[in-house]
Amino acid sequence: MNLPGDDDRAVHDERKPMTDNPTLRQLTGLPAAPAPLAESTLIMIDCQNTYTRGVMELEGVQEALDQAAELLAHARDARIPIVHIMHDAGAGSPYDIQDEIGQIVSRVAPRDGEPVVVKAFPNAFTGTDLNERLQAAPGRDLVLAGFMTHMCVNSTARGAFSLGYRPSVVAGATATRALPGVDGAMIPASSLQAASLAAIADLFGVVVGQASDIPA
Repeated sequence: MNLPGDDDRAVHDERKPMTDNPTLRQLTGLPAAPAPLAESTLIMIDCQNTYTRGVMELEGVQEALDQAAELLAHARDARIPIVHIMHDAGAGSPYDIQDEIGQIVSRVAPRDGEPVVVKAFPNAFTGTDLNERLQAAPGRDLVLAGFMTHMCVNSTARGAFSLGYRPSVVAGATATRALPGVDGAMIPASSLQAASLAAIADLFGVVVGQASDIPA
């Protein structure tokens, strides 16, 4: 398997011992630590009002937005590239970007000069110019934050990995919701959150707890 991250940071960290259930990242020698913020591009995924109220309100969304706002402030102070992502599912949907419900939450809203990429699929690279925008500043790692963890964050992290990027996900700046399992039993949001982050951390990206865990 040809995996990205074959620079000097890709050497297996011998200080982190293998467990009985090593991740694919450990087995293939991919980095265990996130890249510095100064060497990254921040991707803010779907931080829309959609997820703060009503049927799509996420568990812990306000705390996640606090973390996202902190991360965004750090990125602005560091003067690194920032890209905001919005999901558009059309008029009358919870993702109607022409309506207030689909707008980005005001405390993490884009500033002048910060591009916004509108998508129609969970993977922010599908059907958009996100990759072309990132190629304008080549060689930078990615830091991902936003919603929902099991859906667009997970899909975008996988998409980034498949394109050769090295994403890191800030767990505290993500959130999700409870969903019915295939047997009809409800899967708690906390369980889905943990499983989604573990799936990313298995191979597709580095997962850190909070914004302060991304080195400057």
